[in-house]
Amino acid sequence: MRPAVSRDVKAIRLLTARYVEQGLLVAKAPVSYYESLPDFVVAVAPSGELVGCGAVHVMWDGLGEVRTVATRPSWRGRGVGRGIVEALVARGRRLGLTRLFCLTFEVEFFARLGFEAIEGIPVTPRVYEQLLRSHDDGVAEFLDLARVKPNTLGNTRMLRRL
Repeated sequence: MRPAVSRDVKAIRLLTARYVEQGLLVAKAPVSYYESLPDFVVAVAPSGELVGCGAVHVMWDGLGEVRTVATRPSWRGRGVGRGIVEALVARGRRLGLTRLFCLTFEVEFFARLGFEAIEGIPVTPRVYEQLLRSHDDGVAEFLDLARVKPNTLGNTRMLRRL
């Protein structure tokens, strides 16, 4: 596990493409991956092959989102996803976050890692109003805005307190 670097973006995009096609991850423009690169960690096999990725994005004071968690299919079940999420939780703590949010179809996976399903949006109306000013699609998903509904239908909102 290590922080992602710019040369990883191509491999991250290839890794996530399968999940985007399946409707499990939101499609992102290439520039979005570069802009959010500091949020990412990657899992690398001994061969040097990138086998997993994930990001933690700071949304507000004490609140972050775990996003874009993906594992190469041939590496599923080997603890790669767990390692990525644990690295993101550790990063969240270092950033001073007290809660991590995720929007996922993988409810059992995240539940095993301490996330709990929630209803609604876990911020005050004042914070909600501030977050509406964000141009980030992940924030729009968090806020459950109509413009991202096709990407979020069927997902479960989950939260972990740190």
